[in-house]
Amino acid sequence: MCRLALKTASDAFSPYEVLTAMEAMQEGYDGSGLGLLLRGLQFDDFKYNAGNPILSGIAHTEEAWQRLNQFMESRGFDLQYDHEFERRPEHIEATDRFRYFLRVYKMPASLAAKSEEEIENELMLTRLALRKDGEDHGNDLTAFSFWPDVATIKEVGWPLDVGDGLGLSDNRIKSRVCMAQGRQNTNYGINLYACHPFFIQGIASMTNGENTAFVPIRDWLLGKHYPGYTGYQSDSEVFTHILHYTLKQLKLPLQAYKHIITPLRNEELAGHPQGEFLTGLRNACRRLIIDGPNAVIATLPDESCMLVMDQKKLRPATVGGRPGAWAFASEMCGVDAMIPDRDPSLDFQPMREHTIIVPPERKELTIWSQHDPYPLDQAA
Repeated sequence: MCRLALKTASDAFSPYEVLTAMEAMQEGYDGSGLGLLLRGLQFDDFKYNAGNPILSGIAHTEEAWQRLNQFMESRGFDLQYDHEFERRPEHIEATDRFRYFLRVYKMPASLAAKSEEEIENELMLTRLALRKDGEDHGNDLTAFSFWPDVATIKEVGWPLDVGDGLGLSDNRIKSRVCMAQGRQNTNYGINLYACHPFFIQGIASMTNGENTAFVPIRDWLLGKHYPGYTGYQSDSEVFTHILHYTLKQLKLPLQAYKHIITPLRNEELAGHPQGEFLTGLRNACRRLIIDGPNAVIATLPDESCMLVMDQKKLRPATVGGRPGAWAFASEMCGVDAMIPDRDPSLDFQPMREHTIIVPPERKELTIWSQHDPYPLDQAA
């Protein structure tokens, strides 16, 4: 199994705090990779404007680095800030790492003047173009995300080794949300794009589990011919794309995600106050029903955080915290490491029908059941 950890707090914190939670759960994975996704960013040497997109990735060669600079200049993106990691190569297994990058850009005026939907589409297409450029040149350039207020770090190795190798304990980068996943290499060869969390247009998710329905779900998503539904080096990437489809394409609220991936049974829908709508939704999205076991943790652009389980509930997850700071983790010791000053008797382990949401205000948890009605007239 993989191990998952997320912390969300009103006050920005170092990602190294979440790496300590990964260390506490280290018996649950094999050190084949670490993925971090940060939101609500603060840099100690740069006043960040949250509207400017951040490009995250790795240039594996100097030539790739030069092509990256030329590409971004040709598209009119003006470099505002280039974070310099305090690298300690002895902690990093991989040797073909010319430059890790987190770069803040100002959008060209012509793009900034467009609609929100057009901007989001262009940012997505820019990242996909960079990814293809790297693939066309022997995978010498890796682009994880290009989005406002999002930074992504992925690397092969044990979490604390990666954190030490990139100097993440120096507090030069902080965030209000940090997602971390220690990936076990079970189904595919080691590939940085296969490392969680996965990201598309501001939506990110990570999963612990086995998605045996991966192929039909992948093929259904590919059949939508949406540019961002691509890649799939991991069977878990479809969870991110299903959430994107729920929120962006169907324009349904966050609670609808659970109804799509694990719909209620016929007898349960018959007594549900929105049973007719939910039956139609299940039928329309039948190919997106997952077959676990899975625990899925996700975050949204407004810094909302979500945890759901599948029907089998064979992958553990728990949530705990206090007003202003909450944590999701695969094991209770992970929550302990991130928020020790909480009342552990209030920790909650969701059942198959639950969606756990920590809203941006972070005052309390929302524990929602599929058996309850949800606001059909409100998009997330």
